[in-house]
Amino acid sequence: MKPAAFEYHAPTTVDEAVTLLAEHAPNDGRILAGGQSLVPTMAFRLARPTHLIDINNVADLDKLVIEDGALCIGATVRHAQFHTPACDGVLGHLLTDVVSNIAHYPIRQRGTFCGSVAHSDPASEWCMVSATLDATMVAQSASGERLIPAAEFFETVMTTTLNEDELLREVRIPLLSDDTLYGFQEFNRRAGDFAISMTLVTYRLEGGKITDPHIGVGGAEDRPRRIAEAEAALAGQVPGDDAFRAAADAAAAAIDPMEDHATNAQYRRDLTATLVRRALENAAS
Repeated sequence: MKPAAFEYHAPTTVDEAVTLLAEHAPNDGRILAGGQSLVPTMAFRLARPTHLIDINNVADLDKLVIEDGALCIGATVRHAQFHTPACDGVLGHLLTDVVSNIAHYPIRQRGTFCGSVAHSDPASEWCMVSATLDATMVAQSASGERLIPAAEFFETVMTTTLNEDELLREVRIPLLSDDTLYGFQEFNRRAGDFAISMTLVTYRLEGGKITDPHIGVGGAEDRPRRIAEAEAALAGQVPGDDAFRAAADAAAAAIDPMEDHATNAQYRRDLTATLVRRALENAAS
C-alpha cells in the first residue's frame, strides 16, 4: 500500500521545527526523523498524519557530545553511531554492547535513538537503557524547554508524557564512573525480533560489597523501569550466587508482566528472573 496524502515540511532550525509542530500537531502533524516505526505504519495506513515535519536538515539535532557530566544525544543521532563507543569510559562501551541487539543492521543505519525513546515501545533497548540509567529527556516546544526524568517519561505502551506539540530534542544519559560494572541480557525468539524480556544492571563495589545498584527491566511490562525491590535485595551484598538469585527473584516478583497470544505472564516472569541473574553474573565476571 501507499501512505495517505500528507503535506511535507523540511525545517532547518529547531525553532522552525517546533513552530511547525505547534501549528500542525492538533491536526495529527508528526515529526519524522529515522522513520523506522512511522513510515511502515503509514504504508499500511494505520497512521495517517496530515503533515510530516522532517527534522533531518536541522544540524543542531545531530548532536552527540558530553556536557555537564552527561552524554547528550540529539534527535537525529542514528543507532549506528553507537556501533563504536560514543564516549570514553564505561558508558560508551555499554551503549556499544547494547546497540547490536537492536533490530537489524539496515534499520540501525536510519533509526534514531530519540525516535526510539519517543516511540516508547516496551521492547525498545534504548528506552530500557534510559530508564535504568536515569536519563533526562529534553522536550522542546514553541513555548520553551522542559526536562523530564526517565522515571516520569514512560507511561505505558507507545505512550509518554510528551505533549503533542513537543519535540524530544535530546536525551541526556549521566556518565558512569570508571569502577561501574554492568551486564545486559535480552531474549527474543529470533535475532532482530522484539525482545520478550531484557535487563540492564549496573553497580559499583565498595569494600567488596555492592553499592549504587541499578536494575532495569524492559519488554516484560508495558513500560521500562528500574526495579527498586531487586536493587534493595542487591545493595550491601557481596557479589555472588546468593545475592544474584535474591535480586533476580525480587525482580520477577515485582513486575506486572504483559501477556499476548504467544507468551503468557508467567513465562515473562520466569524469563525476567533468569535474565537478571545472568546480567548480574556477566557484570561480575
